[in-house]
Amino acid sequence: MKIIIIGHKGNLGQQLMKVFKNLNPVGLDREDIDITNEKTLSLKITELNPQIVINASAYNDVNKCEESEEEFELAKKINGYGPGYLAKICKKLGAVLVHYSTDYVFKGDKEEGYLESDIGGPIQNYGESKYLGEQEIKKGTERYFLIRTSKLFGPSGVSEFSKKSFIDIMLDLGRKKKSIEVVDEEVSCFTYTPDLAEATRKLLGFGKGNSISSRKWAFGNYHFVNENPCTWYECAVKLFKIAGEKVEVKPVPAEQFPRLAKRPAYSRLLNTKFPKLRNWEEAVKEYIDFRNK
Repeated sequence: MKIIIIGHKGNLGQQLMKVFKNLNPVGLDREDIDITNEKTLSLKITELNPQIVINASAYNDVNKCEESEEEFELAKKINGYGPGYLAKICKKLGAVLVHYSTDYVFKGDKEEGYLESDIGGPIQNYGESKYLGEQEIKKGTERYFLIRTSKLFGPSGVSEFSKKSFIDIMLDLGRKKKSIEVVDEEVSCFTYTPDLAEATRKLLGFGKGNSISSRKWAFGNYHFVNENPCTWYECAVKLFKIAGEKVEVKPVPAEQFPRLAKRPAYSRLLNTKFPKLRNWEEAVKEYIDFRNK
């Protein structure tokens, strides 16, 4: 069983490398592979001849994607057409493709949350680029797992392009300030990258020790997020309580912190097809313990 993990140096990629460690996965990053070049991508993947390709690479600068047409085009190449190339290559090889998408593919007008089967309707360029990727994958292969997730946090990757999560930003600010203003809007779910990686492993049918499990999951869309949706403000309040930090958190409207890209007001992802992940509060406690060590 050969597994390729593209974007293995990133925050999620590092966790995927850990959960598949016993299978000696092949990690590839931007210095090894160009996901936007179909020809060289095909040559590299075909040479390795994997049974599973996991794509954890992405253009994820939501605001920068709105700055210029050039940035938007780059996002479409990395988040849209690149995954489509992978899908076609995987189909030729008979391999399974795993790809990660986002809650930002949705408009954000469903307070009750979005199902795996709901149709996308992004309201910003980043969401457009990710939704393009979903469509390109479905055109390219039937053997795919498309995992939508949101608001990732967890141990940092080793890539220079790895971004700090909201959780890390808040914890760092809490050590410097005693009062912080946080947006009390944009309801969605936080996701702990070790939990996301482990759920991915199980989705692919691997049991303990990465032996092949008898349980199989159908190809298609899945929503993997830690349970208990909240706003940024609600998260910060609970975060400091869990961390034992005495920080005053003041709720403010989103307009107080103007951003180039619009955000969906309600983008809770509903997991109706797979065992639910634990609450984010439990996961964040584990992460704080990890940080403190």
